[in-house]
Formats: sequence, structure tokens, C-alpha cells
Amino acid sequence: MTDRPRKKPEDLRSAKWFAPDDVRSFGHRSRLKQMGFDDVDYRGKPVIAILNTWSEMNTCHTHLRQRAEEVKRGVYQMGGLPLEVPVMSLGEMFMKPTTMLYRNLLAMEAEEVIRCHPVDGVVLLGGCDKTNPALIMGATTANVPAIYVSAGPMIKGGWRGQTLGSGSDTWKYWDERRAGNLCDEAWTEIENGIARSAGHCMTMGTASTMGSIAEALGMSLPGSSSIPAVFAEHQRMAVQSGRRIVEMVWEDLKPSDILTAAAFDNAIVTDMAIGGSTNAIVHLLAMAHRAGVDLTLDRFDELSQRTPFLGNVRPSGKHLMPDFHDAGGLRGLMSRITDLLNLDCLTVTGKTIGENIAGAEVYDDDVIRPRDNPVSPTGGTCVVRGNIAPDGAVIKRTAADPKLLKHTGPAVVFRDYNDMAVRIDDPDLDVTADSVIVLQTAGPLGAPGMPEWGMLPIPKKLLKQGVRDMVRISDARMSGTSYGTCVLHVSPESYVGGPFAFVQDGDRITLDVEARSIHLHVDDAELQRRRDAWQKPAPRYTRGFGKLYSDQVTQAHQGCDFVFLEGPDHTPEPEIH
Repeated sequence: MTDRPRKKPEDLRSAKWFAPDDVRSFGHRSRLKQMGFDDVDYRGKPVIAILNTWSEMNTCHTHLRQRAEEVKRGVYQMGGLPLEVPVMSLGEMFMKPTTMLYRNLLAMEAEEVIRCHPVDGVVLLGGCDKTNPALIMGATTANVPAIYVSAGPMIKGGWRGQTLGSGSDTWKYWDERRAGNLCDEAWTEIENGIARSAGHCMTMGTASTMGSIAEALGMSLPGSSSIPAVFAEHQRMAVQSGRRIVEMVWEDLKPSDILTAAAFDNAIVTDMAIGGSTNAIVHLLAMAHRAGVDLTLDRFDELSQRTPFLGNVRPSGKHLMPDFHDAGGLRGLMSRITDLLNLDCLTVTGKTIGENIAGAEVYDDDVIRPRDNPVSPTGGTCVVRGNIAPDGAVIKRTAADPKLLKHTGPAVVFRDYNDMAVRIDDPDLDVTADSVIVLQTAGPLGAPGMPEWGMLPIPKKLLKQGVRDMVRISDARMSGTSYGTCVLHVSPESYVGGPFAFVQDGDRITLDVEARSIHLHVDDAELQRRRDAWQKPAPRYTRGFGKLYSDQVTQAHQGCDFVFLEGPDHTPEPEIH
């Protein structure tokens, strides 16, 4: 436990609102009493904001109303005043074109909500993919004591004796349905059995990955990221987080104390060891830059090459998150890679990562593999570069067909998503199993928002021939629950005139993951001719948040944050008058 000097009640940030004997503070106190609070509820006590992303438009967060009450119980137990504040909910299932378009909006909201209110500490209730990085990004910049509470994974799905994993099995069985192998009745049964409870995807998709990363960064309680949403253990964790945030306020333990370069290395190593989502890369880049850490795409590949992949969880493995939790969870996995971690990094517990995982065990060596029997000897994600991706692209190697990790084939190019939707299943499409499917105009600005379109569909005529994977390249992202030989995040994107915009049907493309290379077999003179003929597309937005997004968003290799929000500079505290 850190030996930090403790704050006094008069040092509390909220005291600026409530303590003075003046007319403004009279107004603040009287309005608290309007809500039924008395002097004893707030006087000399930390005010804890609970930023809750609960929404009936967010299927993963249906239990967060109740979790907020449990957080409040913990805050009350430690002598704090909890106040729940609703913030924008980014529900992956319903928001179009993509929640990624709004990640930075929630980050801005979280930052400003914290700054403008009499808040001494904050509990961040999230879980579904983009809520995690958005809340942590906002709390990082606001820099008051903060702790993240993950919604937790849902329980396992089931159908006719088969265990179903959310997302991953959707794509699997949809291919079988498109191939004519699955009837309406079976498809409906799968629909009814794949998402059985509150909680986020129980595969190692983006939500589970980012929950694990929050824990590895030190921003949530040890062991919390894998607890299934409906377990009583999850309720107790919420109460414990409420208790802990009050102590963090007295200790003045802030995100700036936790989110160091070494902590981000721990997060990347953990991401590689669990076979995490490729989406983690774009989020960690943005989160690190908010913390003033100069993280680059190359660091991911560097750490991936020396980190074994031990978490045998779908889509790159066999099991699901409830199995991972029962096998020892993230503490168990991290206990097997201690030589790769910075064990002295401080966490929300006031202890180090090393202290948090001390004594952790693994109870199932098939779910969390030992070092001498990894799922893969190196991490799940690789960075490739070449003349169509000079700023890089990523591929989840462990979710790909090994035979395709070195492949050359002719391009079949779709100019945008609608073009692909219209032509992909055309029987006359000039495509074979050796083709390389290319989707353009799917990046941060082009789509817009860089949607999860990157697991491009296999043409129906090839599915009927038994083809289940092909090399596919796009400037889009891919759901963390997806799989296949999909090259993603091509940067710079085609919409801004990156070389990827100039790929044409029939061009031969070579992917060589081992060499970290992706190459378009078109000479420089011809590429220059195509560049000269390219016309810049019209802006997607002319007003509102879309216009702000279009003017300020960075490219994928930079994290897709807003230019004016990067860096550790903090906005001055509000004047209380």
C-alpha cells in the first residue's frame, strides 16, 4: 500500500462549492437539501460521481442501474456522498453507422461532467466496447481520482447441445445459412439462445479485451474484468469499488499517478497474452496520448513478438469468458507472464500490479495455458506495412487461417460498403478462393467512423464450394468477436487519398505476416498516374458533431482521437462564483 499523505476535509474539491459562507455556497447547499440531503450527508465528505452509461438502447448495460445502487452502498459505507450522473451510452448493437463515431463525444462529455460539478472522485460504469476507452479518456484528462467498473460478460449461450459465443458464432452460422446449410427454424433457435443475460459479449471481443486492459492498466480492481455480469460476485465488486473510491479521494490517487508509459506496456502485453481484439490498438493509442504517453503502432508489434498467447478464449481459442473467470481470470494469466510485466506500476488499490497478482493461481491449464504450451508462442496481433499501408495496418494472426498468412492474389475491389453489399453475392463476380477482397471508403472519415466492417463476407458462391476464409483488406475495423484473415486499419485511409484508394480490380497483392509486409504489385509510375487522377470526395458532414469529427479526427495509426484533445494538458478548474 502506498504511503500517500491524506487529504483533509477542507482540501476536498467539493468544499469549494459547499464550505464557504457566501451566497453561492448557500445556493449549492440549499439545492442539495432540496433533494432531501441533510448537512450530515455532505459536510466534510467526499462527493463521488457515478458516471452511468445505463440505457435501454444499450443491451449490454441492462443491469447497470442496479450496479449504481451497489456502488452507492460502498460509498456510503466509507463515509462519502454518492451522486449518480447519466452520460451518453454507446450501445454497440443499435448505433449507426458505428459507436466509434461517438467514442470521442462520450470522452468529452465525461471530462466536462467531472470538471464542472463538485466532484472529488468518480466511478465509471461501462462495459460495451467504446464506453470503456471513452470513460477512461475523459477521466484521464479531468484527472480526479477515478475507478472503472466493467459491466462484465454475459453467461454462455447454447443451441442444440452446442455452446454459443456472442458475435463469433453469429458470423459462423450466418455463413452456413448463406451457404444453404441452416434452416429458418435453426436460425431462430440460435437467435434465441446466443445472448441469454445482461452483460457484454462473453467472447474475447472488444468489450472483454478493454475490460482486461482497464484492469492491466491498474484502473479497476484486480480480478474484476472477467466476473460474469449476473454473478453475485459482480455485485460485491461494485460495492468494493464504491468503498475504494472514497479512500482514493483521501489518498489523492489520480489517473496521472497510474497511467504511465510502463502501465501502457503492461496493457499491451496483457492484450497480446489474452489474444485481444484488434480494436484495442486504436483505443490504447488514444488513451495513451490523453495521458501524455508517446505510444506508437510499432510498440504493439514489438511487444507482440515477445509475448506468448495464453488465453484460450474465442474467437482465437476454444473457451468463453465465464470459463476464463473460473480458470483464474486475468490475475491468473498475468501471474504466468510476470517477467514480461512492469510489476511496480501503481493501481487503484494503492498497491502495485505485482502486489495485486501475488498468490494468483490458474485452475485450468487448457483455458489459461502454461508458458510451455501456449495457444501461440507470440501475441495475437501483428502490424504490417507496405506501399498501400505506409502508416501501417493490423491483423489478428491467431484468428486467421495459417495457410493464408503468406498469400498473393488478385484484388477484387469494392469502392464502398454499399457497392460490396450489392455485388458480393453476384454469381458473375470474378472471384476465386485465391482472390484478395478489398473494401475502400471504410475508415475514420470515409465510412464515416471506421465501422466494424472489416470481416468482409465470403462471396456466396465460394461459401457453397466450402470456402470459409480468404485474405480481406480494408481501412475499417473488425468486431473483436470476428475472425478470419482480415487486414484492418489500413492507414492512411482511402477517403483522404492514401495509396489504398488506388487499388484496382486485378492488381496483385501479397500479404506476408511473418515479414510484416503487405505489398501492391503496381509500379510507382502507375500509382502516381492513379494518384493524379484521384478526386477528393465531398465532405460527409457540414454541421454539428459530424463536422467537428470530420475536422479533428486523426487517422487509425494515431488512435482516431481529436487533435485538440490529445496530450496531458488540463483545462483550468472552474471559478466558483
